[in-house]
Amino acid sequence: MSVLLEFAMFPTDKSGDSASESVSKIIDMINKSGITYKLTAMGTIIETETLEEALAIVNRSYQVLEPFSKRVYSTITIDIRKEKSGRLNQKIRSIESKIGKVNK
Repeated sequence: MSVLLEFAMFPTDKSGDSASESVSKIIDMINKSGITYKLTAMGTIIETETLEEALAIVNRSYQVLEPFSKRVYSTITIDIRKEKSGRLNQKIRSIESKIGKVNK
């Protein structure tokens, strides 16, 4: 099974224009977890074998931010497909096979 989960998470009660300090803590945790992921300008996409694993990353992300914030905002989109894996990169390759290189 392949679970693609795209999410964004950041504290809403911090001053300043950038959430990069908080986001970098989450990305560091994801990177150390060993799962496949892609950081984008608007969120992070992870790929796991089970929904439980994906949701555990979301929970751990909240736990990273919780000590520093009274309020955390998050958006989540999930795509679950049985009998597939490696879709995080395959979906992009599929489009590129039709129109050429993307994400220049």
